[in-house]
Amino acid sequence: MIKNEVLPTFLVALLWATQLNLSFLEAQTVSEPVKLSVTDFGAVADGTTLNTLAIQKAIDVCSQKGGGVVAFPAGRYLTGTVQLKDGVTLYLANQAVILGSTNANDYLNLDPFKSGSDGNEQMGYALIIGKDVKNVGLDGPGVIDGQGSALRKAEGKYNRRPFLVRWVRCTGVAVHDVTLTGSGAWTMNFFQSQNVSIQHVLIHSVGLGNNDGIDVDSSQSVSISDCDIESGDDAICLKATSVLPCRDITVTGCELNTSCSAIKLGTESLGDFENIQISQCEIRKARLAGIALYSVDGSHLNDVTLDHIIMDNVGVSISVRLGSRLKTFRPGDLPKPLGGLSNIIIKNVQATNAQKIGILINGIPGHPVDNLNLENIQIEMTGGGKAQDAAMPLPENEAAYPDIGMFGHVMPAYGLYLRHATGITLTNVTISSKAADQRPVIMCLDVDGLTLDGFTAPLVEGIAPAVYDEVEHLVVKNSPTLESLRQ
Repeated sequence: MIKNEVLPTFLVALLWATQLNLSFLEAQTVSEPVKLSVTDFGAVADGTTLNTLAIQKAIDVCSQKGGGVVAFPAGRYLTGTVQLKDGVTLYLANQAVILGSTNANDYLNLDPFKSGSDGNEQMGYALIIGKDVKNVGLDGPGVIDGQGSALRKAEGKYNRRPFLVRWVRCTGVAVHDVTLTGSGAWTMNFFQSQNVSIQHVLIHSVGLGNNDGIDVDSSQSVSISDCDIESGDDAICLKATSVLPCRDITVTGCELNTSCSAIKLGTESLGDFENIQISQCEIRKARLAGIALYSVDGSHLNDVTLDHIIMDNVGVSISVRLGSRLKTFRPGDLPKPLGGLSNIIIKNVQATNAQKIGILINGIPGHPVDNLNLENIQIEMTGGGKAQDAAMPLPENEAAYPDIGMFGHVMPAYGLYLRHATGITLTNVTISSKAADQRPVIMCLDVDGLTLDGFTAPLVEGIAPAVYDEVEHLVVKNSPTLESLRQ
């Protein structure tokens, strides 16, 4: 039992603790996100003053206060690398521009890795980077301009090629409405990040090598919607430079214009690709491929669907490749065994002005592309192929970098080339040609299980519409162009 003389002191302490706890909860309930302006920390919007320290101070203070918004009022803010911290969103007001420094020494590489065709180029420098942070983002109608061309001119050898925006192992990222331009390399890169939303982003990134639009690397739960991308390299590219997968990715409502491939999975493909859904996209130009699905470093592409894709002026409408480059990208990673492509659906595609070939599908001997379904595909070729082109064998190039150039510049068929594959179904596929083409429409080699249902293409007098070599379990139906051949 508590003695009477102790009771009042005990009650006072209890009431004081209770009141303190209630005050804390009340403060937590009514608190609002911090709103700071970079100008309050000394940033000068004249386009010439280097504001790296001022911007970083604003970010640090905002995060320390629990997170919120760091605003850039109208003006031009020159800076080197700035690092986002937990809970901070950068807001760019109308006519606000973040300018990348043209001095290479102003950039940091906070998470380096190797890339390049020889695998020895150090990548990872960035203008804006979030590393191991959560609940971060970019927002507002303003512009982030990396001034990549000016940086290259100033540096000469261009050893430091900064990404414009980079996210490394981040959780809860929102990039909405901003304009991204002038990147020194990839425009926006996500590595091992989760719960990402990218909406209404305008990207104009041309003029330098590796000017990708959006690169999603070994990341999960990523949504990309209603973006407009013009890029010198791949427009939207899903990668896996680590063993972690690219999983649960959706892309919808995007407009793409690129000097390389528009929608690409697997340039770097160490980790797997799972549950990828891409739909309602318009490709205005793709010099290489409109749709490119590649596994060359040991990844497995599984459960991938592309639906309602419109494209014009493309080298190849649909390119699928299983290869054996088996490259690694970070110290300590071990090469994986050969991967695979299976359970892929491509449907409701309309392509016009395709130059090289409509559909190009290649596995390698003993390792076929498996269970690929193409449905409701309409492809208009520019045509003009020569009869001698049909005799040009495509090299295997099993360990080559994955793009259509690995097979040379001439295709032996103009509609479909299919090699080393099993369980392939084409339903309601129409191939047309603006100019007469003297190549076969279809060429299939080493295929076990091919169904052509409702395949339509023009006949050219004296040219066999299809060539089959080592094709087993072939079914052709509702396809007058092809039904005169063996079934």
